[in-house]
Amino acid sequence: MAKRLVLTALALALACGTARAADDTVKLGYIDPLSGGGASVGEVGLKHFQFLADQINAAGGIAGKKLEILPLDNKTNPQESLIQAQKAADAGARFISQGNGSAVAAALTDWVAKYNERNPGKEILFFNYAAVDPSLTNEKCNYWHFRWDAGSDIKMAALTNFIKGKPNVKKVYLINQDYSFGQSLRKLARDMLKEKRPDIEIVGDELHPLLKITDFAPYVAKIKASGADTVITGNWGQDIALLLKAAADAGLQTDWFTYYAGGAGGPTAIKQANLSHRVYAVGEGFPNSAPEAAQKLESEFRAKYGASLWYPRLVNEMRMFAEAAKNAGSTDTKAIAAKLEGMTAPMFDGGDGTMRKDDHQLFQNLYIASFGPLDPGAKFDEEGTGWGWKLQGTVPAAETNVPTTCKMERPH
Repeated sequence: MAKRLVLTALALALACGTARAADDTVKLGYIDPLSGGGASVGEVGLKHFQFLADQINAAGGIAGKKLEILPLDNKTNPQESLIQAQKAADAGARFISQGNGSAVAAALTDWVAKYNERNPGKEILFFNYAAVDPSLTNEKCNYWHFRWDAGSDIKMAALTNFIKGKPNVKKVYLINQDYSFGQSLRKLARDMLKEKRPDIEIVGDELHPLLKITDFAPYVAKIKASGADTVITGNWGQDIALLLKAAADAGLQTDWFTYYAGGAGGPTAIKQANLSHRVYAVGEGFPNSAPEAAQKLESEFRAKYGASLWYPRLVNEMRMFAEAAKNAGSTDTKAIAAKLEGMTAPMFDGGDGTMRKDDHQLFQNLYIASFGPLDPGAKFDEEGTGWGWKLQGTVPAAETNVPTTCKMERPH
């Protein structure tokens, strides 16, 4: 009997200790590809989250609690993402974050809305750092979803404004991934070019399977045959790296306007193709033109992981998350959501960003850069190529504002 009482007391003590540990921890489920064609971007994203969690914890955590990242492999598949989201919820996560694949984000935002309706008091917030289909902050908007990356419409507006002032662009070829993001991007490019540069001829418009193509040579052959002087693409992950590699192999000499040419393998392929300052990307910041504090963090990240800090927006996301919790004095998801709505905060790469209350879209400065040999004094090359990003234009946050059709239902 005495032995049984001791064992019971030990079990109770362990249970209480585990409960206290859980109470002292904020869990964030990172749902992105850690295997398959998207693994190269998913693994780097995980390093960002772990790096930033370490920083936040060293500074006091999320409202005084330790932040823990739960890596969950969704294989870039919407259905698998829902399984992983439920795993995150079962593990006690009240925050999830995802970025690779707007089809995945659409499934997750629907799941979160339904889950929260069924589980009052245990609501989950969805932090979107890279899924940029405009529908996510328009017809599919919901209170529990916040996006830190600029929507595809915002980025295309910036790129086409830049192209408007380049008279050498006469024949454009569109090539994109065949899912919601790629489909919306091709339409945006067509509509905005027609409005701003009606003289430009669209000489090709191609959609291809997402993360399935291993050899883009046939696609590049079509681009060459079209006589295009410029390519516009939203490809990401292995689809941009392999597309640029095929262009290098074929000696294709065109200008490229991209969202994600800086992803793994992209810089190496650009150098191999000798496309010096002919490949452009639009983003929320580039390391060589970043403020001193951002360059310091970039150096620390590269020293630790041997990779570029691809996602300045993740720094913005996690810092605003921590600030919202601090302002709320709580880790309650409703309280944090209320503080994030309308929040203005300094952005990692300069200027302020504001999370618009109407649709939970962050508006921030956008930058357009080209890739080529490093200028004197520039610190950061990419992938050991000796080439790096050079700032070519800035679009102030105030000029990135686009209307929204979001009709958001807020919790009572």
